[in-house]
Amino acid sequence: MEATGTDEVDKLKTKFISAWNNMKYSWVLKTKTYFSRNSPVLLLGKCYHFKYEDEDKMLPATSGCTIEDHVIAGNVEEFRKDFISRIWLTYREEFPQIEGSALTTDCGWGCTLRTGQMLLAQGLILHFLGRAWTWPDALNIENSDSESWTSHTVKKFTASFEASLSGERELKTPTISLKETIGKYSDDHEIRNEIYHRKVISWFGDSPLAPFGLHQLIEYGKKSGKKAGDWYGPAVVAHILRKAVEEARHPDLQGITIYVAQDCTVYNSDVIDKQSASMTSDNADDKAVIILVPVRLGGERTNTDYLEFVKGILSLEYCVGIIGGKPKQSYYFAGFQDDSLIYMDPHYCQSFVDVSIKDFPLETFHCPSPKKMSFRKMDPSCTIGFYCRNVQDFERASEEITKMLQFSSKEKYPLFTFVNGHSRDYDFTSTTTNEEDLFSEDEKKRLKRFSTEEFVLL
Repeated sequence: MEATGTDEVDKLKTKFISAWNNMKYSWVLKTKTYFSRNSPVLLLGKCYHFKYEDEDKMLPATSGCTIEDHVIAGNVEEFRKDFISRIWLTYREEFPQIEGSALTTDCGWGCTLRTGQMLLAQGLILHFLGRAWTWPDALNIENSDSESWTSHTVKKFTASFEASLSGERELKTPTISLKETIGKYSDDHEIRNEIYHRKVISWFGDSPLAPFGLHQLIEYGKKSGKKAGDWYGPAVVAHILRKAVEEARHPDLQGITIYVAQDCTVYNSDVIDKQSASMTSDNADDKAVIILVPVRLGGERTNTDYLEFVKGILSLEYCVGIIGGKPKQSYYFAGFQDDSLIYMDPHYCQSFVDVSIKDFPLETFHCPSPKKMSFRKMDPSCTIGFYCRNVQDFERASEEITKMLQFSSKEKYPLFTFVNGHSRDYDFTSTTTNEEDLFSEDEKKRLKRFSTEEFVLL
């Protein structure tokens, strides 16, 4: 009986923590983001111009972004659809208990894991659907500005609290079902895209079975000395994502791998070896690779000299975003306008969604409105991501990024480098077969160093 009482206290404590986080961050989510019509907007390699058309036309209030000078035009709707189509992964509550802990939410500590998930999700979207893909229902989801997220949080918390007292689960809101969605599509290609869209999201579900879900990422983090409730930095998350992809057994995931740069160096031969390592002897195709580069953009504060380089990276078609943020908060950076970065925020706590059911709701996995932040507020510690479909793509990308690095360094050391040949400690990138020791001793030392150097995320 005493244990039951303790569990109930823990559950109520979790609900209060979730409500507090939502109250704390919801004012940011519900505020409008202003975009200038005079400057292009870059989003993961795609450029949008909000040109002047008609002074009488204004951006609809439900759009979540507002153009200065009361103008709408050009590619505003296209930009919104593109942005909303990116996968948004946030704090969740009431998911299955994390093994070895009493936690059923990641509120307050899981934001960098969530931004890492978003970067990987974008890489998988590129891999299976391509950069041109957008979600057909993107403009139909409920926008955060249609109701105050703060008042919604209070209502949600009250309903959840009352349901917990009566032993009932929270009622679900109407959702867009797979059957309804597929019924709109006219050809097999569109149906295939929607199936992969749902499949990618399901791989990030908050359950022990999801290959890239929070439960699995925490298990890999344990091998580096991390546990549920600990703080995770961008570099540590990069290595955890690599292990998660290497260990994934789903057939669709055998054609993709992850390489993490070592000490700001990408060893070209190591990357090509990973791409050429086929799971079956009869498969001669190159693997796609997501390259993750942990870097620091300065000392205690971000050096503004790196602004143009960061903007250049986000302008590349094969960029999958940046795991970063500002001190005490992790964001997923996906674009920019002028000197402001465009990001998705994982800090809003949403209810657990069971992605194992056929028609699980999609709306909470797509962010209805973009947010902007001055580059100067960015924390210097971050991880940059690139996607290359094959060896030829990697060789082209490495040449292009090297030129960009040389141009941006201005007689200083570049942020990172591409080097021909293999790394001196090649075992660092090889897959360890011992399940109880997924990280080598060298990796553990590196991860320990990363975790002590990086900022604390709340």
